Amino acid sequence: MLENVRIILVNTSHTGNIGSAARAMKTMGLSQLVLVDPVKPPDEQSIALAAGATDILTNLKIVPTLADAIADCALVVGASARSRTLVWPMLDPRQMGERLATDANKGTVALVFGRERTGLTNEELQQCHYHVNIPANPEYSSLNVAMAVQTLSYEIRMSWLAQQETGAQVDDDSDYPPQASMELFFQHLEKTLYQTQFLHSDRSGHVMMRLRRMFTRMRPDSNELNILRGILTSIQKPPRNS
Repeated sequence: MLENVRIILVNTSHTGNIGSAARAMKTMGLSQLVLVDPVKPPDEQSIALAAGATDILTNLKIVPTLADAIADCALVVGASARSRTLVWPMLDPRQMGERLATDANKGTVALVFGRERTGLTNEELQQCHYHVNIPANPEYSSLNVAMAVQTLSYEIRMSWLAQQETGAQVDDDSDYPPQASMELFFQHLEKTLYQTQFLHSDRSGHVMMRLRRMFTRMRPDSNELNILRGILTSIQKPPRNS
């Protein structure tokens, strides 16, 4: 299961943080690391701070966008320290660990961390099924990327250990689509709503954000998503002559 948990670092600016994150991952048994558009690739400082976790650095992948990093993931959780004007489904660290550990038994899942100074953008957060926030001391909530990776990776490991101890089985046998399929659905939905003139350019972004949140919260399985795509296709077809 732990091999199916992917840690994603977005636009990391300090190479030392990449090495420290790799070290944090290895102590918790995680091995999949993906970098999205890092300012600099891993270097000697990364290797030094990895402290024996260089195998994770050797095997990491670098991709240009978050969409590329999560395309094959059926569950994506974004770490965010900022409050949002548009509320998104939230998990606390323990819930996040349980959800990722459960879904990782069936396929690849992802935990996404943002930039050191500004975190994840709203657009990136909207690509996640859930957000997770570490309830740090509000008077001093400064956590660097590696600390956040360590904290949340620990919760995933604890949930995995609990599964091993109890022999718990995954009850949910739903086949959830990869995120790439969900993104195609959102594009299809937006195009259809423009064609029916439900969407107008002045409000389209806000409406699509709310629709994205709604369907993300619903989390349709693959069959349900196919039905939704079929409905959209039928709407796009010209009416038959009677």
